Order: sequence, then C-alpha cells, then structure tokens
Amino acid sequence: MNHNLLFDLDQTLLVFHASERIALKAVMEKMHQTFTEDHYAFFKQCNKKLWLEFEKGAISKPELFEARFRCLFEEYGCDTHSLDLLKINSDFIDIMSQNGVLMDGASGFIEKLRKSLPDARIYIVTNGVRRNAMGRINSTGLKDYICDVFVSESMGTVKPSREYFDIVKKTIGDPDETYIVIGDSLSSDMLGARNSGLTSCWFMPEGDTESAVREYAIDYTASSFDELYDIIMKWSCTV
Repeated sequence: MNHNLLFDLDQTLLVFHASERIALKAVMEKMHQTFTEDHYAFFKQCNKKLWLEFEKGAISKPELFEARFRCLFEEYGCDTHSLDLLKINSDFIDIMSQNGVLMDGASGFIEKLRKSLPDARIYIVTNGVRRNAMGRINSTGLKDYICDVFVSESMGTVKPSREYFDIVKKTIGDPDETYIVIGDSLSSDMLGARNSGLTSCWFMPEGDTESAVREYAIDYTASSFDELYDIIMKWSCTV
C-alpha cells in the first residue's frame, strides 16, 4: 500500500486564473475585441456559475463551453448568432494548455514531500478538459511527479459523484484509508471526499471555514503549502 494523494489541479497546484487570463486576452484580440480587466472579471463570474451547474449535472460540457462565451460577448454588445462559439472555446483551451503556471511554492512542496514520504503517490483529480489539463501539467514540468491524471471528461462522470472516486480507487487499487483528497473546491473536492468516505483537506479555505468544515465533514484545512506538508505528514502516520 502507498499513501495516495488525490490533488485537484486548479488553484491547488496550478494557478488556473493566470492561464485563463492569458487565453481570454488572446481570444478576444483575435476577434478584434478590446480586452479589459472588467471583461475578465465578468467572464470568471459567468464561468464559475456554469461549472457549478455542470457539477450538478444540470448542463453538459459543450453547453457550458458555448454559454460562457455567449454570456461574455452578449454582455459587451456582440451579436453571437454568427459566431462559432465552440471554435472560440477550442482556441481558448488550446492557448490555456500552452501556458501552465505553478502555484507559488508548489514545486518546493512536492520536492520536500517526495523526500520525506517516499511511498507517497501523487494523482490529479479534475473536472477540466483533458488537453487543457495535460498541456498545462506538461508545460510546468509537473508531469514528472504525477502517477496518473483522472479527468472527468474521459471517465463518464464528474466530481463530486461517488462514481468518479470509485473509478479512481478501483484504478489505484488500495484501501480507502490510504487516500486523502486535497483541493480548493467545496462543491467538487470536499463534497466528493465526503460522498466517498475519504479523508479530505481543504486547501486555501475562504469564507466561513468553521461552517464549511461542519457541512462537508472536512478533516483538515491548510492555508499554505507549509501547513499542507505538515498535515500530510501527520495524516501519513495514521494510515
């Protein structure tokens, strides 16, 4: 048996918003649209709401992809009827995939963890697009430390469903107590861990932490990679 660390990708090991901003700016400029921080803030707000709907199973991924750009361009006065929104989205993802950005301190944290816990196995659990996730993982060198990547797009189910984590556990093959789910999202990472009976660590918590810990039965919270390292070492002694 190993210590199996199930990391969410975005805002846990990679800075999603840095890559997202680069890609949105490039796509808008390609369409001869002015890019501003207001555009980006609006896009993020719209995108977040749509991903929550996707996690609930209320919309499909293609519907999400079309809706986020329809929402953006219509807000700023563009006629979207003649636009190929899925092509725009595809260009957006391609640019993101080439511009991965590691969270500050992530590389040192992983190196330290590998030295201190040789039987640790790092896995990625993400609801993102496979070519986006793999591209950014490869562009940052993160691939050298990862045993496998579980992308919902290839699995027929999404976080936070129990089915998603059942596939992960069946693939890895170790008992439930050897897994810890680490991520920033309450609605996918922490709820997924709770649904599956796995140990959880909420990374970079925001808002009413005490209430969220109770609601999602969260085992640990960490506000930095130093705290996360200490938690993983403490957890590893209990397995």
